[in-house]
Amino acid sequence: MGAMDFHIGQRQSSTLSPRLQHAVRLLQMSSMDFAAMLRETMDRNPFLDVEEPQSDAGADGGTPRADAAGAGDDAHEGWALEPTAMSSAAADEREPGGVEDAGLRHDGDAASPAAEPDPAFDESDRDLWQADGTGGTRRNDDGEWSAVDMAAGDTSLTAHLHGQLNLLPLSSREGLLSRALVECLDDDGYLRMPPAELAQVVRLDPPASSAEIQIALRRVQALDPAGVAARSVAECLQLQLPAIECAAMREIAARIIDHHLPALAARDVAGLARELGFTPARIEEVCQRIRRLDPRPGWRFGSSHVAYVVPDVIARRVHGQWQVHLNPAVVPRVRLNQVYAELFRRHRAAQDGELASHLQEARWTLRNVEQRFATILDVAQAIVRRQRHFLEYGAMAMKPLGLREIADELGMHESTVSRVTNNKYIATPAGVLELKYFFSRAMVSASGRACSGTAIRGLIKDIIAGEDDMQPLSDAEITRQLAQQGLVVARRTVTKYRQMLRIDAVDRRRRAVCA
Repeated sequence: MGAMDFHIGQRQSSTLSPRLQHAVRLLQMSSMDFAAMLRETMDRNPFLDVEEPQSDAGADGGTPRADAAGAGDDAHEGWALEPTAMSSAAADEREPGGVEDAGLRHDGDAASPAAEPDPAFDESDRDLWQADGTGGTRRNDDGEWSAVDMAAGDTSLTAHLHGQLNLLPLSSREGLLSRALVECLDDDGYLRMPPAELAQVVRLDPPASSAEIQIALRRVQALDPAGVAARSVAECLQLQLPAIECAAMREIAARIIDHHLPALAARDVAGLARELGFTPARIEEVCQRIRRLDPRPGWRFGSSHVAYVVPDVIARRVHGQWQVHLNPAVVPRVRLNQVYAELFRRHRAAQDGELASHLQEARWTLRNVEQRFATILDVAQAIVRRQRHFLEYGAMAMKPLGLREIADELGMHESTVSRVTNNKYIATPAGVLELKYFFSRAMVSASGRACSGTAIRGLIKDIIAGEDDMQPLSDAEITRQLAQQGLVVARRTVTKYRQMLRIDAVDRRRRAVCA
């Protein structure tokens, strides 16, 4: 039987503190996720406030409040963080008996205020409670409607269809079946379930017959938008055929939709012309008219808000020099609520552990927000310094760039740079681009010079743009042309880059020309 041995040893290991883990999570978030997280934190933390935009001049006629995190600090230009919040949080750490001491440490000194019972609120406390701690707009008590109250709401597809059914003279059975069908539609406006199952969903006495269900289906399909309640793409397009004014074109379109929908999707104009006995020009005209129909009529309704990409930083060329600054639209105006912090300092007690943790979280959040945007700005400035030729001359001037180069320049780890460049965007004269777009591995040309993948994609795009329309170039021919220019690239790489540029293959480009 083996004996049990015990060994004592020492080893070093690196662990992330809770604050550092929180900072890492904030850094890798996109602007949308970060804003949602910050709103959630502010909802549950009473010590965090939103600083509303101030007017150009204060109420006392003084100078306007600065939005920068520090006067004369170019690295923080355009910040919307409230400067008094950051300075007060730092002052609370330095001053004895400040906000940090409230509920965070208790030395048991009988003479200390923490050991005494909380006194009743005095008049100064009353003034603090009545003060406007947020600095924002006050609640409107005059009963007037605001612009937000009068804003039009989004109309869903089901609400739009129910509104039309309410105007029709339907019996109770007809109305119930029609409304049940509307509720069974998906976001595209399609009826994915078999209509026969509607009798099991809607309990009627006597049960709904198949004829009644078909009548209800035709009634819903006759509503606006055209094509709604279809059971397939072909049926959806067929329901929209009355929108084609020309009867001859409508007949050809019906034949294509009924029997040749795969050829229509493949843009096989020549094959459709042979099958239907019309000229390619006539078939192309009909196909163009079919493509103007809507295969997803339900998408017209619902939320009208489009999720646009909001850049985190903005790059501009001023007096021949590229300048990068934070986008004020994504930097939150967050501050420490001095009213609550002061009240907590005055009436701290040993049992205020939850409030103390909220105060600690608020201070961590402010510092991590500052660190997040400072890091994003530093990385963006380093990228622009190395890729300024791309901003001036286009994709052909993009240099090979790796994460390690930026990390070494800024004294960061590669993983930190990777987190910063993922889901972070920069607005440039060339468009809004993701920060990781500027990174690509080096590809050595025949002359020994390094070339980036972005530059090669730009060259492939130029080669295809200059090709003969009657004789488009294949990927192999593009590979040979690149080799003639000293760029040895595999054909599969050319295919991958062409697909990234969303350019059709040679066969489809040739068919489009012949049509």
